[in-house]
Amino acid sequence: MSKLVRVTQPTLAVLEVLLKEDLGTWGLHISGVTGLKPGTVYPILERLEEAGWVISFWETEVTRDAPKRKYYVLMAHMRQAAEKLIADRKK
Repeated sequence: MSKLVRVTQPTLAVLEVLLKEDLGTWGLHISGVTGLKPGTVYPILERLEEAGWVISFWETEVTRDAPKRKYYVLMAHMRQAAEKLIADRKK
């Protein structure tokens, strides 16, 4: 786990969505909620995962006619750090 080097407004928006989704969510859902383009969301998710803030997994069962989704979950021990980053930025 490492400290995030660059915390942009889009990164904070992604973290806010992840904080609300305890069981995880997929990139296009985050894109829809935040209004950010997938080309912005997915690199942020990759950086968060590389830094140890997020884990990802592929869904195992698909009940719809679509490709499998990759889910992202904010690590429990990083929730407080994410909340602090968001609160500090809102001040």
